[in-house]
Amino acid sequence: MTTTDDRSLEEFGYHQELHRSLGRYASFAAGFSFISVLTTVFQFFAFGYSFGGPLFFWAWPAVLIGQLLVAACFAELAARYPISGAIYQWSSRLATPAFGWFAGWIMVIGQIVVVAAAALALQMVLPALWSGFQLIGADSSPTSADGAANAAVLGMALLALTTLVNLADNRVMSMVNRVGVTAEIIGALLIVVLLLTHSRRSPGITFHSTGAAGTGLSGALLIGSFTAAYVMIGFDSAGEMSEETHHPRRTAPRTILTALGAAGLLGGLVVLGGILAAPSLTDGKLAVDGLSYVLTSSLGDGVGRVLLADVVVAIAVATLAIQTAACRMLFSMARDGQLPFARRLARVNARTGMPGAPALVVGVLAAVLLLLDFASPEAFLAIGTTCIVMLYLAYAMVTGPLLLSRLRGRFSSTGTDETGAPLFSLGRWGIPVNALALLYGLAMTVNLAWPRAAVYDPAGGHWYFRWFTVLFLGGTVAAGTAYRRYRPRTATVEPEAAEAVAV
Repeated sequence: MTTTDDRSLEEFGYHQELHRSLGRYASFAAGFSFISVLTTVFQFFAFGYSFGGPLFFWAWPAVLIGQLLVAACFAELAARYPISGAIYQWSSRLATPAFGWFAGWIMVIGQIVVVAAAALALQMVLPALWSGFQLIGADSSPTSADGAANAAVLGMALLALTTLVNLADNRVMSMVNRVGVTAEIIGALLIVVLLLTHSRRSPGITFHSTGAAGTGLSGALLIGSFTAAYVMIGFDSAGEMSEETHHPRRTAPRTILTALGAAGLLGGLVVLGGILAAPSLTDGKLAVDGLSYVLTSSLGDGVGRVLLADVVVAIAVATLAIQTAACRMLFSMARDGQLPFARRLARVNARTGMPGAPALVVGVLAAVLLLLDFASPEAFLAIGTTCIVMLYLAYAMVTGPLLLSRLRGRFSSTGTDETGAPLFSLGRWGIPVNALALLYGLAMTVNLAWPRAAVYDPAGGHWYFRWFTVLFLGGTVAAGTAYRRYRPRTATVEPEAAEAVAV
């Protein structure tokens, strides 16, 4: 039976193939689990603290405000374009098919790198949970040769698991996601309460750079912002899952904003709690072992290990959600004939409602990236920061064309959702919010990609890691340009004008 949601998709020239089974909480879970507060805060807390000390906390609210501006723009677009492959679809319809293709290409490559980065986060938790998880050598620090290699092994095992789930029925994927997100939210709340009730110092310490690497105020905030920037990405996943969501024009905009808002608030409290409850700010452990050290030393081995086990669940679910989002992007672009082996990548299993080939492609390519950790420990940070830059740039390739559409009067704020209510709209605040979102995104992209030797090549002698993000991005654009120039001519779906689809 054709539903209102299916007919909405047909307006864009697509037939319903993915199974539409996600409700509001499942849509929220898609965005929240990609962000995954526990995964990303535990992974990058030590890095942020090592450069900024307690002062790096203040980068958190600054990044949250900036990302909320971007999310507000995305919420408007999710209401008007409820299609898988959100960034690609939005950019194509706001700009040109070629520009949108590069936005989607950069985004999907970035998502694959994020999958690899999320899988590496297990190294920050599993060896602290039980020493038996340190399968290679004895040093569990991800910045050591042993820790980096072990992180790759653990990450590959996790990728095998998430790929299998992504080949199953989307109801199975959704159930795992919902259960995992519920466990993560409960765990994060417990961590916040326990850390704040075990505080050893007052919040005023966050105005000091005690224990930092001596980078000064600007370094503490600019480099310290890497942690918050890495955490607060992926909220657009609710839009990615639009073709599998009931009433997506109404649901997706709200879940994009609530997922980011909830993750931003919880993450900020976890960071603050970790700083306040740490046994010492100057013994060097907080800048190496991060929050795992705080939990086990401040809360005791028993409670600390239980909470670390919850973090392991969060990491697994985050890796699953990110891989799912990348699969939907590949599927959406392939459906338009925009990728190599498009016919195979666009094929949906009628029984499971899942595109199987994209799951295998994302899993294998992410595993290949993990091999870099065997080459050098610096790859851990290079992979993490590269994926953030890729996503920030792809986001700017949406907010930029959207701003131009507003200024030219081509973006309509009218229309109704599936229930007859007005579509989510920024109204008269659209242009200032959009302009600030674009400026913030471009500034943060430059900040993250800047080849700081102290960040990317602290030991020296690895110039390619210092320039890894710039080189990787350049290689991505070059490969995309070469493909578009020499690819066989295939039919594409012409995007409709922005004002024509704001129904």
